[in-house]
Amino acid sequence: MGMGAMPGGARNGRGRGRTGAPPISEINVTPMVDVMLVLLIVFMVAAPLMTMGVPITLPKTDAQAMPIERKPITVTVAPDGALSIDGDPVGLEALVTSVNALAVDGTDERLYVRGDATAAYGAIMEVMGALSAAGYSQIGLITDRKESN
Repeated sequence: MGMGAMPGGARNGRGRGRTGAPPISEINVTPMVDVMLVLLIVFMVAAPLMTMGVPITLPKTDAQAMPIERKPITVTVAPDGALSIDGDPVGLEALVTSVNALAVDGTDERLYVRGDATAAYGAIMEVMGALSAAGYSQIGLITDRKESN
């Protein structure tokens, strides 16, 4: 049983020609949905990676000093863990309240943490964590310049 080709691509006189069913006028959204789902997954994976790190400057660096428009708020952590803001002693529980009172730009204010080299790392991170939890995102560590040999 052989199959023959009929003129116009129709077989046995049946099929769509110019007089057949009208063309489908709907848009196929399946490829668009596939692309959107892939983008959603990419952003779901990438978003947590963008907010994880805390930018810090390690002690004794060769970095140049940053230009400062006005005097920043400086939180100092002493070797025994005592805290002070711009030289005034403060406790950890009153730290955020005191910084809020001094912050001109609200939570957009730039804050510096001065931690003694012998102070416990946990004490410095506790201060930075409390400030970060209060909404401050521009927190930096103050270091001394490395001596050139």
